[in-house]
Amino acid sequence: MNEMVVTGFLIVTLFALLGSGVWIGLTLAGVAWIGMELFSSRSAGDAMAVTIWGSASSWTLTALPLFIWMGEILFRTKLSENMFKGLAPWVNALPGRLLHTNILGSTIFAAVSGSSAATCATIGKMTIPELTERGYPPERVIGSLGGASTLGLLIPPSIVMIVYGVAAEVSIAKLFVAGMIPGLMLAGLFSGYLMVWSLLNPDKIPQADPGMSFTDKLRASSELIPVVLLIGGVIGSIYVGVATATEAAAIGVVGSLMLSAYQKSLNWQNFKDALLGATRLYCMMALILAGAAFLTLSMGYIGLPRHLAEWVGSLGLSPGLLLIALALFFILLGCFLDGISMIVLTMGVLIPTVQAAGIDLIWFGIYVVIVVEMAQITPPVGFNLFVLQGMTKREINWIASVCMPYFFLMVLAVCLLWWFPQIVMWLPGRM
Repeated sequence: MNEMVVTGFLIVTLFALLGSGVWIGLTLAGVAWIGMELFSSRSAGDAMAVTIWGSASSWTLTALPLFIWMGEILFRTKLSENMFKGLAPWVNALPGRLLHTNILGSTIFAAVSGSSAATCATIGKMTIPELTERGYPPERVIGSLGGASTLGLLIPPSIVMIVYGVAAEVSIAKLFVAGMIPGLMLAGLFSGYLMVWSLLNPDKIPQADPGMSFTDKLRASSELIPVVLLIGGVIGSIYVGVATATEAAAIGVVGSLMLSAYQKSLNWQNFKDALLGATRLYCMMALILAGAAFLTLSMGYIGLPRHLAEWVGSLGLSPGLLLIALALFFILLGCFLDGISMIVLTMGVLIPTVQAAGIDLIWFGIYVVIVVEMAQITPPVGFNLFVLQGMTKREINWIASVCMPYFFLMVLAVCLLWWFPQIVMWLPGRM
């Protein structure tokens, strides 16, 4: 009962600080400090200094700003301009035709940016005006974009995976490799849904563009080939063991600088904008991660994770029921917090429980990322919904409704991963 009272008090304090507009990182550190001062004998100031310095100086975490910088550099190249032109000829013959450019474009850009909001904004700027002008139904254009842009969290290099890897103390390289097949499977489910819908509603899809020869298709896609090679080089260097995740991120930065120079889109202004953009985003994330590290330490001293793990263990839930309960918990939490905050807030408490249930932490990481993806398109705080609303000026409830089929496809994907865990574990096992 005492632990429940302490937990309730700290949760109320957390939401009171968040509701008053305090930054998330400072809120986490503040709640940790209050908890340690009131409910433990350890000096809060000393613990805060040691923990924040330890989390901020982590070598593993160095991969995060480097991957963000790589995405910022490529965002300012001609990649987004050439992507639609390069992908359109290849999907023209499929049922659903150019709607698949949302899926393929998001899959490629996800491997560049690592962020679902950036993927949504970049691909949306390119495909929404083009597809709407060609007469494709707005609900399919916006729905497929909202669903597919969540792949930015799953397909490596993923910012959320790096955060989870640091929080759960598991190999980020293995997480990256583990996310590849589930990411491609999810993209396949999205495209399959569009094909089925198009076959059932052939009158709602515009006529195909004039056919192109194979040589012409390759010529149209030539600008995408260097980007695909760069992504392959980054992920391949991790897979074969040549580079760690941090070293692969450095390779990605150098490669993206060379690519932008090759495309003649690298100048001093773009370089400065990319560097400052990556610095701002990383500083925000680093503050959140530092606050979360202190909160995790504070919870450990108070004893909440141990008591929670014991309480969940006493319920006698099977691993399957535990995952269902956690999925509902994350979807509910996603109504109020973004993906990174959800992970750093909960992992310190949940990891002992998950390990006690015998669930592999690499598999659990991919499961968490997909469930966090679901939260990106659930109102009222689905980040992708806000991005789409800003671009289309539509009602957020309408946007959420057209994205709902992709939410259920993600539920199906989680079920497939549970029934066939080797979808996640096969590639990491071959490293």
